[in-house]
Amino acid sequence: MNRPIIQDFQDTRDPLHVTLEKTLESIDTPTISLHRLFDLMGEQGLLFLCALLTIPFLLPISIPGLSSVFGPAIILIAAGITANRMPWLPRRLARKEFDAEKLKGSLKRGLGVVARIERYIRPRLKGLTATGVPARVNGVALIFSALLLMAPFGFIPFSNTLPAYAILLMSIGMSQRDGLVVIVGYLLILATLVYLGALAWLATQAGQGLFGFFTA
Repeated sequence: MNRPIIQDFQDTRDPLHVTLEKTLESIDTPTISLHRLFDLMGEQGLLFLCALLTIPFLLPISIPGLSSVFGPAIILIAAGITANRMPWLPRRLARKEFDAEKLKGSLKRGLGVVARIERYIRPRLKGLTATGVPARVNGVALIFSALLLMAPFGFIPFSNTLPAYAILLMSIGMSQRDGLVVIVGYLLILATLVYLGALAWLATQAGQGLFGFFTA
């Protein structure tokens, strides 16, 4: 059966931090699955779900196994946006359970970050958030950001934080029709690549220096 076509991304009634507060109030079990999170926020739209899934990565708090589940979920949601179809989630991924208290603690700490960002959100440069080609290009950018988020660089400071902020800003910008914020998201993707490239270059130079020291 074909998945339904997304007709349009509807502007959300509430800002993300309000939706996040409502979600936190609704989590009342010891563990929570990705499917349950979708149920709690589904009516707010796919883009808010992408934004929600990045929040635990904005802070230096580690929840085991999170990137291996939230990362693919963001990719599948973004793939749905790119293909103009509702996303499909594998049953094993959707049913993966997490410690609800740890996740709630992480989301609560992210509330302040989200609220500060939303002070500057307003409709502008709407052409960058329109359906059609802009939505598909932005969807591909979300997929690429999620791949960066999943990369095994957790030991490197900010390696998860930069792409997480990119996804957060692009998701909020697209949902609230703020093209300027979407542009900032693209700049953060570029900053992530520059940052990781610079670290790789420094590591290469250090390795060459050590090799020269031992062979001298």
